[in-house]
Amino acid sequence: MPDRRISSFRRPSLREGITIAVAAAGVVAVAASSAVSVADDSVPSRIAMVAEQQPAAAPATAAPAAAAPVAEVAALEAIPAPMPAPAPAPVPAPMPAPAPPVYENNLDGWIRQSLDIMNAKGIPGSYNGIHRNVLRESSGNPQAINLWDSNAAAGIPSKGLLQVIDPTFAMYHVEGTSWDIWDPVANIVAACNYAAHRYGSMDNVSSAY
Repeated sequence: MPDRRISSFRRPSLREGITIAVAAAGVVAVAASSAVSVADDSVPSRIAMVAEQQPAAAPATAAPAAAAPVAEVAALEAIPAPMPAPAPAPVPAPMPAPAPPVYENNLDGWIRQSLDIMNAKGIPGSYNGIHRNVLRESSGNPQAINLWDSNAAAGIPSKGLLQVIDPTFAMYHVEGTSWDIWDPVANIVAACNYAAHRYGSMDNVSSAY
């Protein structure tokens, strides 16, 4: 006679097996999720514990940021300052014009003044040549006049220190001197200008000319 206890256990159907498998998988998933959750909860606490045990480190970018301005300042300080422009050289005061020479109002002064004018105009002649001819022609008298020679007879007597006639004085008059034939300096310079054109220089004259 078959045992009823054994017959009471029956093989589960396919649907019931699938249901049991799904339920088991759900239990495993819940357990795994709980384990992950527990693991996740513990990671931040461990990181926090490790961070508390490490010494605080200065930010890596702090030093370069602070060093850059210091380096720039040091570079600027190393650049030499521009040299100041040199002070302009003092402008020398213009030299005062030399005082005009003072000539004595005598034969020596008249000859010296005449020579200065002749040198400026390029007229040759020397002190000795002029002095020698003046003494021969007028004895040094600026008002001397010849009233007896051929020039006097023609109405143009010789006048002054070097006995010059009026037409010769007018032709050989030197600019800058007086137009008065009796002026000692004008008379000497005009006579020397005439002698330079005719004889080369008053120095070459030794008689009536």
